[in-house]
Amino acid sequence: MASNFHFRLSEDLSLILDDADDYNVIIQVGENQNTKEFRAHSVILRARSPYFKVALSTNWITKKDNMIMFNKPNITPTVFHMILKYIYTGELDLTKQSGENILGLLVASDELLLEELFKHVRDYLIEKQTKWVDKNFVLVLNAVFRLDNCKKLQDYCFKSICENPLPFFSSKIFPSLNKEILFDLLERDDLQIKEVIVWDYLIKWGIEQTSGLGHENSDRAKWNNKDYEELKKTLNQIIPLIRFTEISRADFFDKVRPYRIIIPNHIYEEIEEFYYKDALPKTTILPPRTGYSFEIGKIESNIIKPILAKLIVNWIGNDQLYRFKLIYRGSRDGISNKSFREKCKGRVASLVLIKVKDTNKVFGGYSSIGFCSLGNDFTLINSDDYHDFRFYNSSDNFIFSFENSEDTRHMKISRVVNKSQAILDIDRSGFNFGWGSLSMNNINLHANNHSNNYENNLKTDTVYTIKEIEIFNISNQ
Repeated sequence: MASNFHFRLSEDLSLILDDADDYNVIIQVGENQNTKEFRAHSVILRARSPYFKVALSTNWITKKDNMIMFNKPNITPTVFHMILKYIYTGELDLTKQSGENILGLLVASDELLLEELFKHVRDYLIEKQTKWVDKNFVLVLNAVFRLDNCKKLQDYCFKSICENPLPFFSSKIFPSLNKEILFDLLERDDLQIKEVIVWDYLIKWGIEQTSGLGHENSDRAKWNNKDYEELKKTLNQIIPLIRFTEISRADFFDKVRPYRIIIPNHIYEEIEEFYYKDALPKTTILPPRTGYSFEIGKIESNIIKPILAKLIVNWIGNDQLYRFKLIYRGSRDGISNKSFREKCKGRVASLVLIKVKDTNKVFGGYSSIGFCSLGNDFTLINSDDYHDFRFYNSSDNFIFSFENSEDTRHMKISRVVNKSQAILDIDRSGFNFGWGSLSMNNINLHANNHSNNYENNLKTDTVYTIKEIEIFNISNQ
């Protein structure tokens, strides 16, 4: 069995480093007032670092008085001292080093192709320096974003930012964030922040990044067309990443509309149609950010994914935080008019979701007044076609459909047109939006809209069979 004498070897090599008298390399590191010369041995540097093996080859070296001269202005003296200590002895003590120095060591070890050192420093930052990293995301990301071997640290930073993004966006150095990093961050769906806040900070970032704006010209009232055009160039690639359908109508009017000149025309036109006509964007829509779940509370649906609940909340509007309480589920309570009407009584804002058989389609509707047993303020209609039909007024109701449980691109929505006949309450229906616009008749679902009480976007003569149905009462949190 071989014996190891590594400790003594490390001690002897450390003495050579600290008191070298046969060195043949002088390395000057740092810049401005923070510079220092280090003496080293080319044979050790070349043996320990693939970078130095090439850099100190005969074809690359510069000599002065038979001494190899080498400059590394981008590495600080403190960091290079740690690197030489590692190269000569295999030792490294980071416990007393600042976060800035450890980050500098990470970048330098990547450049010098010191893979073992790089992995150790990267993991040390993630595991032992989390508080410092969390306070300096911009600095860390700007430093490591282009390092191919640093995806683990990048992923840690992005995940941490997404879980609590406001301190990051509101930090003083956020405006200095690299554009590519901001692009990758805003591309993520798990960013837990309101979209209007993302928009606000994107504008601030764009202003600081645009020459001629910034602190000296931050008053928008003084901008001319050229200023807006320059800001548009800065943000041109990033604006399509904004989930405009997640911004309320009020915030769109107050915060987005004033910057319409910087938004590409086709995007702005689709956004306007979404807000004013409920027409979903055809080319610019991105899925809602799934991370921001506390905006809608928890919805215990077996029919739709949370991503669709976020869309429904946006359609409801009013800039409120909502709580969904499940009061009826067909697979649990039975699918019939009787069971529905027993469970879903009273005037309370309600959401119905329906999964139908033989297709992946999902139908649903929102009623701000509920569905049945709604009180005495109804309009009674009697005629050859209507017999004791009790119609109730609502201006907020809408019905919708999705192609499947997580469809965000092909959904349809129809808002109430005849507000005085928004809900029909009759015993032979479970729920009935506008007399057949969307209605339940035991296990059958109709969406023919023959009454034209709602917009015609869902209209179909197909009679579907209900596979599952859920009703949620909705309240403000």
